[in-house]
Amino acid sequence: MQIHQLQRQNKNKRPKARIGRGGKRGSYSGRGVKGQKARAGHRIRPAMRDFIQRLPKFRGQGNSATRVKIKPVAVSVGSLEKKFAAGAKITAADFRAPVKILNQGKLTKALTVKGLAVSKAARAKIEATGGRVES
Repeated sequence: MQIHQLQRQNKNKRPKARIGRGGKRGSYSGRGVKGQKARAGHRIRPAMRDFIQRLPKFRGQGNSATRVKIKPVAVSVGSLEKKFAAGAKITAADFRAPVKILNQGKLTKALTVKGLAVSKAARAKIEATGGRVES
């Protein structure tokens, strides 16, 4: 290969045509006739902005991190009966998501529940079998 045979890897980019300043493209210069788009300095609002303005404002709600609340998953007393052995200590670490224990199913084992939300009826059922509910 010789020096006169070398070619560029990237072609030159053509400069954008300066439209609307008179000259070679006629009196309207590619802008059409009249209207907002034909004027100098025209700027059209994005259509999304009109939609955003129609949304209600949430005043006094704090930042978005405090506004989002995760609802606990309902877990029945009967499912605790199946999953845990007698005398087991049940904590939030045993579950993937926040949990509230509800009064459904039968319970025959004494279980200790610590740091979980428990309904009044489920609490009575756990304590009736000899178990404990700690906050």
